[in-house]
Amino acid sequence: MKKIRKGFTLIEMVIVLFIISLLLLIMIPNLAAQRDNATKKSEQAFKTTLVTEAGLFLENNPDKDGANVESKSKVTIEQLAKNGYITKSQVERAKKVGINETDNIFDHTEDIKIGEGKGKSMNGAS
Repeated sequence: MKKIRKGFTLIEMVIVLFIISLLLLIMIPNLAAQRDNATKKSEQAFKTTLVTEAGLFLENNPDKDGANVESKSKVTIEQLAKNGYITKSQVERAKKVGINETDNIFDHTEDIKIGEGKGKSMNGAS
């Protein structure tokens, strides 16, 4: 009579655990890199929102010299919040990405482009 064997041997379990650990070693660094990439893109999108709101603020409240969005006019988080262009939660988020309430928004957005394909940065450089 043949004895029916049920279950796994110790070697089979060790091999399965080894394979799972290899997969985890490969995936964990990749997940961390993806999280960092998502954070950077989220910050960039938030800065784009701030630039858009600052542009609207400048259009509605131009400087005495008629400055517009492409100039180096000073627009602060404080001004945008006070005039209803951004919410309190956006003010807090700005602090988290390194923009204080009294900082000029355009000083923190050198990498943001205005217009699609025009290649003009917020500080007027092409």
